[in-house]
Amino acid sequence: MSLDLQSITQGWDYQPGRVIARWVTGGDGVRRVQLRVDLGVLQMELDGRPDGRRPHGYESLLDFHRRIERTSTNAPRVRLSAAECGELQQEAVQYYYRYLAFAALEHTDGLLRDTEHNLEIIRLIQRLAPDETVSWQFVQFFPYVRMMNAQARAQKMLDDGSPEEAERLVTSSIEEIRTFAREHGLPTEPARMGELHTLEEFRARILARRPVSPAEKMRAEMAEAIAAEDYERAAALRDELRRLV
Repeated sequence: MSLDLQSITQGWDYQPGRVIARWVTGGDGVRRVQLRVDLGVLQMELDGRPDGRRPHGYESLLDFHRRIERTSTNAPRVRLSAAECGELQQEAVQYYYRYLAFAALEHTDGLLRDTEHNLEIIRLIQRLAPDETVSWQFVQFFPYVRMMNAQARAQKMLDDGSPEEAERLVTSSIEEIRTFAREHGLPTEPARMGELHTLEEFRARILARRPVSPAEKMRAEMAEAIAAEDYERAAALRDELRRLV
């Protein structure tokens, strides 16, 4: 049997700027997911760690370290070492590649699960990183992971016929990311922060799918005015909204 990967990639070309993935079934009958990258193909398990490993007998390194943290009842959990943070970073990258593949394949449950995993890694690092420099290597990706997670959650709500809940979730996620940006000196305007722009567009698509009351429309306009720091217009809209409701 040839070990050349060309037989796998032939006819399945890498396309810069696009995420391309597919489902495959191995010779063992197990279904897996493949992601096309510039140098070939990444093949990943669907459950647990994408590489199929069970570090320290746990489903993931995250589970292993959370277990240690939970069972450290007599003393505070010892901070993670730089090496342990590096291992968690490698795990987060694996889950990142898999949730990209799931997003391309519109596998919402998988996308939601894997983004939750990486959000939990970020929270763990925030609590236990040895210093702020190491912590920032993870925390800086919060807006992106939060955006992907919010889209997956909102899509499930839309699929369940709850556009109002989906719109509220996206709105709260926008505010959460905007708060994060303010706290870390990052731009808060959608035009300058891609994650905010993406969620604003997603919210607009949700609103376009359902009737919008005058009050809801006014609230959305007020949020946009605040985001643009047009406080005079925001105040006028707030007063008009009070008269309306």
